[in-house]
Formats: sequence, structure tokens, C-alpha cells
Amino acid sequence: MEPQGKRELDRVVEAIVFLYTESRRITKEAARQYGLTGPQLTVLKLLEGVGDLSLSALSEQIRRRNNTVTGIVDRMVAAGLVVRARSEEDRRVIHIRLTPEGRRLARETPVRPMAVFQEALVSLTRTERSDLSRILLKVADVVRRSVETEKEVA
Repeated sequence: MEPQGKRELDRVVEAIVFLYTESRRITKEAARQYGLTGPQLTVLKLLEGVGDLSLSALSEQIRRRNNTVTGIVDRMVAAGLVVRARSEEDRRVIHIRLTPEGRRLARETPVRPMAVFQEALVSLTRTERSDLSRILLKVADVVRRSVETEKEVA
């Protein structure tokens, strides 16, 4: 690859890392204000948006291992933010459900990283947003396939 092409790729990767890092930093700050960890805030907001989830579905949604999510959920249960409830359809499945306190906290806690990114994206033209969306989805698809291939090999 020519030096200019490498510099462009490096700049794109640096921008992605910056956005990821800032998102985590902003989430941690917001969570800390409410006595939560970043992952706990993520779980609260996810359950607020989509409703009850099984532990495996929750793990998949937040891209963490089941044993990691179990620890997060255990602490949230102890804090009275979520409960484990057996599925009515399949008694083997346990759903994670917000308590009234968890719902209240989820409502009160803003998702600042999303707002920051949305504000930045509004500054783009419709064509730029469309191009960015198409490109990011393509990159995400390539990364997803690469990760799935690695899992199959392991």
C-alpha cells in the first residue's frame, strides 16, 4: 500500500478509536453520576428500550460473555434495579427485567454518547450521512464476518 493510502487508513482507525473511547468515557461519567458502572447503565438503557431479555440475548446485545453479564446482573439485582423472572413460554429461560426503580433510573439517565454523536451527524449533509451509513455498515459487515470466521476456527 502506498504511504498516502496507509496514512488515510491510519486516520480512519484513529477516528474510530477516538469515537469508541469518547463514547465509553461519556457513558462512564453519566453512570457515575447515578451510582452505576458503564455496563450497568448500558443494561438499563437496553432493557428500557427493548424490554425483558434472556441472559444470553442480553450478553449478545452488549457484546459481553455470559459470565461477565451474570456478574453485572447480580450487582443490579442486589441494587434493586433488575429482577430475574422465569419465561412464561419456556420455564428453562430466565429473563432479566427492570424493576420500577430500574425503570425510573433508566428514564432519568440520559444516553449522552448517542446525543453527542447525533448532534455531530446532524452537521453532515444528507448525502454525507447516507455515504457514511453505507460505508460504516459495509465495514461492520466485514468485521462481523471476520470475527465469526475466527470463532469457527477457534
